[in-house]
Amino acid sequence: MDSDTRTPAGSEPPRGRPGARPTPLPRELQTVFAAYERDITSPGGQLDTGTVRVYVSRVRQYLAWLAALLADGTVEGDPLTDPGARDRAARDYRTHLQTVAKRKPATINAHLTAVDDLYRRRGLGPAATERADNPPAALRALDRRDQLRLLRQADRAPLRDKAIAFTAFYAGTRISEITTLDTADIRMSARKGQLVVRHGKNGKYREIPLHPKLRTVLEEWLRERSGWKNADSNPALFLNRRGGRLSTRSAYTALRTIADAAGLPLGRDGVFTPHVLRHTAGTTMTRQGTDIVIVAELLGQSVETARRYSLPTPQDRQEAIERLTTDQEPREPT
Repeated sequence: MDSDTRTPAGSEPPRGRPGARPTPLPRELQTVFAAYERDITSPGGQLDTGTVRVYVSRVRQYLAWLAALLADGTVEGDPLTDPGARDRAARDYRTHLQTVAKRKPATINAHLTAVDDLYRRRGLGPAATERADNPPAALRALDRRDQLRLLRQADRAPLRDKAIAFTAFYAGTRISEITTLDTADIRMSARKGQLVVRHGKNGKYREIPLHPKLRTVLEEWLRERSGWKNADSNPALFLNRRGGRLSTRSAYTALRTIADAAGLPLGRDGVFTPHVLRHTAGTTMTRQGTDIVIVAELLGQSVETARRYSLPTPQDRQEAIERLTTDQEPREPT
C-alpha cells in the first residue's frame, strides 16, 4: 500500500492556532499524500488555488484517520487499492465525522468530496458512500435595515462604485457579470430600460428590466464616464482609472469598501459578501410574491436554485418561536 498525509485524525487543524503542526503519518502514507499533493498542485489543473488548499488539508486528515485504524489493525483489506475496502473506509469516515468530530452535514459532505478526489487520482474512482443528509438552507440576504444602510453609503461613494453597487442590488447580477458589461448592454428608451447579460453562468443570456433607481444612476454614470480615459475606445461599462476594463477584484473591493463604511460585518461569518446583494434581490422578489420562475429567469438560475429564496432563515425561525404565546392560561378558581 502506498500512502501519505499529515493531520490530526479526522479533524481540522485547531482554529486560532496558526502554524500548528499536523499529526505525522507513517512513511507509506506520507508517500501517498506526497503523490496526491504533487498531482493536485501541478500546473494546468482545473481547481482553483483555494480549492486545492482545502482538498490537500482534508485528504491529509482522512489519511491521518486511516493511519490510526491501520495501526489498530481494524481495517479489512487495503482502502487505498481495493474498491471494497475503499467504500467501507469512506463510510466509516463519514460516521467518524458525524459522531466523533461532530461535523455538520455540509462539512461532512465537503470532506467526502475531497476523499473522492483522492481516489479518482489513484484510479479507483469515487467511493460508494452516501452523503450526509443536508437540508437546503436559505441563501443569506440583507435584512431591511442593512439594505438601507448599504444603499445610503453607496449614495456617498464615487459615482462609478455607486453604479456597481446599484447594479448588483437592483439587477441581481453577479460581480463577474457586472465587469463584463459593455455600454451597449445598457438599453434605454424614453421611459424604460434593459440590462443585457450576454454571457452569464453556464453561458446563459438574459435581459433584465432596469429598476428606476438603477436607470437613474446608470444615466449619471454614463455621463461621467464620457470624461474618463479611453471612454471612446473601450466599450466596457465600468472602467478603471487607466482606461481599462474594471477587474472583478476591483469591483469586489469597491463593494466591500461600501459595506465596510456602512458598518456591515464582512466575510463568510458576517452579514456581507458581494454575492449577498444578488441573494437579497432574489429573496426580496420571492417574498413579495414574484413567481419563482420569473425570479429564476431574472437572476439566470435554475428554478430549483431559486426556490431556496423562499426557505426560512435563522431569523425567521427565531421570530416564529418568539411569537408563541407566553402568557399562561388563566387558572380555574379553586
